Amino acid sequence: TSFKGNMENQTKVTDFILVGFQSHPGSQLLLSVLFSTMYVVTVVGNACMIFIIRTDSKLHTPMYFFLENLSILDICYSSVITPKAALTFSLGRRIISYNGCASQMFFFSLFGTTEAFFLAAMAYDRFTAVCNPLLYKIIMNKRLCVFMVVGSYLLGCINCTIQTGFTFSLSFCGSKEINHFFCDVPAVMHISCSDTLVNEIVMLALCGSIIVGTALVVFISYGYIIITIVRMPSAESRLKAFSTCSSHMLSVCLFFGTVFFMYAQPGATSSPNKSKTIAILYTIVVPMLNPFIYTLRNKEVKESLKKKFKRKGGFL
Repeated sequence: TSFKGNMENQTKVTDFILVGFQSHPGSQLLLSVLFSTMYVVTVVGNACMIFIIRTDSKLHTPMYFFLENLSILDICYSSVITPKAALTFSLGRRIISYNGCASQMFFFSLFGTTEAFFLAAMAYDRFTAVCNPLLYKIIMNKRLCVFMVVGSYLLGCINCTIQTGFTFSLSFCGSKEINHFFCDVPAVMHISCSDTLVNEIVMLALCGSIIVGTALVVFISYGYIIITIVRMPSAESRLKAFSTCSSHMLSVCLFFGTVFFMYAQPGATSSPNKSKTIAILYTIVVPMLNPFIYTLRNKEVKESLKKKFKRKGGFL
């Protein structure tokens, strides 16, 4: 045991180095500005969404309840990664402590998993609204909506506890350089000096079942929605229903497509550079685009915005 203790003392890693994107200093600064700008747009866009939904009683419906929670989630999700990444690029602060890395992974996995369940809940909400409009208010009652949101966070919590626990039970004794701009599970696993086969199987099984499960709910719901839309008698009602759902589908395809590539296929740890580029999409671009995708094509939100600007016109 004393020999084992000495080994642990010698090899205990207290911090890691985030490699980020290796390029010349000029482009590092450009990346920093780009990440910072996208982060500001994400926070402002999602905060505006929350404000509009909270202050307009017409928007106190299940659909907007989910959108408000999605906006809160996207602010948290983006805040876990983007500010640290921007600092890494601009100031070259590449070192992240062992505990900092573990907590970043924990919260990133929590919010990422929760987002997948949110998108499934929102798809079910749209399915009920389009396919069972007469029963919509009975089915999508407040209790079910709150249960879906809390349930999404609980399932996210289970997944991130297992993922982070399994990853940080590995030994780190060689390279401290994580070939990524944040502590992502595959990238951290890649630098371990332990055998990661069990971890890769757990990641594939857990993430695969979550991604495939939630994606199935989403695509089956939208399959039924499209069939219902096609059968609608008037072209106007078809167009209205389709414009609402097409924006949701865009966000869903972007999120699930990139996440599936990253976590739900064997050998997810093998192509770090491709992984980093794709990670920008689901960690930074999707949370930034969500408020625009879900609201700019939405008549009710546009009307609410117009009213607010008119009301404030006096002091604007």
